[in-house]
Amino acid sequence: MSLIELTRNAFQSGLSASKWLSLCKLYIARDLNSVLHNDVESALCNSVLVLFQRYPGDIHLQSYLKQAIQDGTLSLAIFVTTFLSAATSLQDAATLDILCKTVLEYHYMSGLPPNGSVVSFNDSPGMILRTVQNGVKLVQTACTLPTSPYHQVSTSSSELLILLMSTITDVSQISTTDAILFLDAANPLMQLPQLSEDVRHVLENFSLSLTYILGDDAKAAHEAQMMHTLQLALGKNDIGGSNADRDIITCSLLLYNLVSHRADDFGSGDGDRAVVLLIALIRWTSWKPDTFYKQLFQSAITCLAQEASLRDRHGSALLWRTFIVGRLPQLLARFEKAVDIEGMSDSEWRPAMQHAVSSLMQHSDLLQKCDTVCQNNETDSTGSPIQHVFMSELLHGLLTAGLIDHVYVTQASPFQQSDYVSKVHIDAQDHGQELEAYLESRFALDMNTEDLTPLVEKIWQDPSSHATFAEIIAKKFLSAAPSLDLETLGHVCKILYTHEHALEIVSLYVRLSELMASALTIIQDYDCESVGDPQTAVTHIGDVVIFLQATLGRYHLGKSRFMLNERRLTIDLLNSATVIYRIDDLKGDDAAAFNTWFKALFDSQIEGIEDSVLRSTRPRNLLKIAATVLSHAINLSVTGKMDKSVFDNGVQYFLDKLLIWTVEGVIKALLTDMKHKPFLIKTYTDVVQLLLKPYSCPQPVLRMLANTVLRSLQNDKPPMDDKFSRHHFNPTPIRNVALAALGLPTGELHHPPVIASPLGNPVLQAIRNTLASARAGKAPSLDIDRCLHWTNPTKFLFSLWTELSLASTLYGLETPRRIATYILTTPQASRSPPFLPIFLHLVLPTLIVTADQLVPPEQTVAVELLVSVVSSALTSALHVEWALLSACKEQRVVLGQPALAMARRLGEDLRRKTNSPTSNVIAQRLASSSSFTSNFPMFTADF
Repeated sequence: MSLIELTRNAFQSGLSASKWLSLCKLYIARDLNSVLHNDVESALCNSVLVLFQRYPGDIHLQSYLKQAIQDGTLSLAIFVTTFLSAATSLQDAATLDILCKTVLEYHYMSGLPPNGSVVSFNDSPGMILRTVQNGVKLVQTACTLPTSPYHQVSTSSSELLILLMSTITDVSQISTTDAILFLDAANPLMQLPQLSEDVRHVLENFSLSLTYILGDDAKAAHEAQMMHTLQLALGKNDIGGSNADRDIITCSLLLYNLVSHRADDFGSGDGDRAVVLLIALIRWTSWKPDTFYKQLFQSAITCLAQEASLRDRHGSALLWRTFIVGRLPQLLARFEKAVDIEGMSDSEWRPAMQHAVSSLMQHSDLLQKCDTVCQNNETDSTGSPIQHVFMSELLHGLLTAGLIDHVYVTQASPFQQSDYVSKVHIDAQDHGQELEAYLESRFALDMNTEDLTPLVEKIWQDPSSHATFAEIIAKKFLSAAPSLDLETLGHVCKILYTHEHALEIVSLYVRLSELMASALTIIQDYDCESVGDPQTAVTHIGDVVIFLQATLGRYHLGKSRFMLNERRLTIDLLNSATVIYRIDDLKGDDAAAFNTWFKALFDSQIEGIEDSVLRSTRPRNLLKIAATVLSHAINLSVTGKMDKSVFDNGVQYFLDKLLIWTVEGVIKALLTDMKHKPFLIKTYTDVVQLLLKPYSCPQPVLRMLANTVLRSLQNDKPPMDDKFSRHHFNPTPIRNVALAALGLPTGELHHPPVIASPLGNPVLQAIRNTLASARAGKAPSLDIDRCLHWTNPTKFLFSLWTELSLASTLYGLETPRRIATYILTTPQASRSPPFLPIFLHLVLPTLIVTADQLVPPEQTVAVELLVSVVSSALTSALHVEWALLSACKEQRVVLGQPALAMARRLGEDLRRKTNSPTSNVIAQRLASSSSFTSNFPMFTADF
């Protein structure tokens, strides 16, 4: 008899875990006393694991393992190693989840660090790395299994993997072979969109560390590619295509990315990383400075002219105007300081800019459209109206940034004014102050935020004041957080969420994630216990919370990383406000806050909210339990356990400034909960309607909630069959409030005008619109985030390729190549995955199989497009990495994998497919290109 047979018989006989373990000990003492202890433990563990294949997710089998671990017969480290080695044969979510949770449970119970708990102190770095590699495979398996509300195996396996990776502290002890094997296992996992951001971040950093120990040859090749000797020959009649002196496509797509994703990494507000994209662009195109500036500015005014022609997007046109004449010159000034191109001197940039501006003045048709956006009737210093406002503003912006000089402005054209002065600057001069001091005084604490509307609008119409305004706001944020200066932070937050244009200005110039990190710090840490006036303090906290909610909703920053110095913050607290909790689940401070506030709001014996109530509750706890308090009161009111007058009086408190900042979470929670409680729907909707009253609910909160409300009210009747609820349910008032918040017409509508899926395939339509704009000589744009609302990344790339292939057969390779290169190599927002590794390792193999089956003429076009896009995208990715390293000193992976790693794997994949004509041709074309192999020398060696 073996251990496997003993365990199987014990389990099938229903023996308890303790009796099973006693039998195992007797068997081990009698028959396995000469076997190594580790091998005995592995055999014992395997005897249980093998049964999970026939009895998936069995709790009784789990108790066997727990008994062995608790008794000490099976060490946790051996269990982890054995379990992960066998995990690939256990393709069941319940089984994998309970096994992962077993590891996590006993690790945390031990109180030991991971090194000594989940791995043994005696394990070598190579052994640990192989265990981690098995953990990577487990997470990859977990991400592909069907999701279950009871077994979140992707969560538990991810937590286990992070624990395992924390045990590797010295990568220098890892062999080259082990490092390569790990990277081969980790790279596919990092491409999965289901992977959690925490695991992705850990894997990216660790993979980057491993790339530096792959041997002297690999390291030398890496350094050769990343330093200034990087070759720029690709694009000159090579397989990458011709980067001609006219490329409005790439520049327009880049500019649209800077503006539309201004609050994200690599957006306009992220100045240093925005410069990275500009550096990568000029290196990838191999343009001279004058060509670069000429193409960039021509693309910019084309974008603005297109926005200006859309009447319903006038606000967007104003945003483009301030970006072009205000922010873009600042970015280009940083760009000139950071860029370093071999054979190009600093003295070339000034003449290049002047040549580009002079060329720009020849586009009178576009400039006239741009002038229609500038409706602020600016005058020069003599009081004469400026006829060409946009060009004057642009010259002023370039002059202020130091990109041109006064002599050029004077000589450029008779109608340009070199002494252009804006209205805000004139106001500052009238007060005898510099612009910064003037704005500081106008936005001081004693100024009422509602009275600042005329000034904010004047600033919005004056791009030359935007940089100073944004700098003032940023300083206030960053100085308030360390000192917990709630009054200053609350005041500036209220300015930003009350005046939408103020927030838009700041988003172009400042990283909003940094401002939000400061605000989150205040929310997390602030305590009203010792403040003199807790009511004022809570009101300021409310302003901070509403700012965070408004900013998150407007710029979709829910998945962004918020860092303040070395502290990482999350929006979990804000998300917790949208949940109604079971009262029994509230613990500690949350339970105390619930009891205190429920009594304060819904106890007929108490009038008003005392300062002691505010001091006893941290604002973060109040935010979390607000929806639960109101929901509990609704339940009592409906069941007759609370007098209606008491209930109505308590609800009124939520309209007061002390609690109005909790309304966003309260309404979202009620709208979600009402779908599951038909007997409460009338009361819920009455409360929601009351809380959404325009005179009480802040306008930014109304705008945030509008889409949520409309989605919940897509039908005129509630989603229940209860006749009483349907008879008394009237969604029209709530819908009208939501529609008004969005600026849409209101009224009795049988079909509410909610946003619905467009006819046809919206992804294909978006791609086709982009291609059509490019062919028509317009500035193309593509909202990738919106496309990913309709499909997943892999399907999006297949759809993209379908359209690019068709366009290449009709109009040539250049337009598809440029669009594909932009999409594949532009760092995406945090909510979108990197596309290049997905394309190269998941999509490309399928495209190759398809191309193999085409007839020769079609196959030739398909192969040409594949070669062109692959070589162009890999080269562009390499330039992005180099620019990030040289300009920002950041050694991190932003495109999913390092370009060299992607190229190396691509080469291996192509070499293995010896029976594929398309693979062979692609490999030969890439290997025969001197410009490509100079950047990716592994192709010379492999082919």
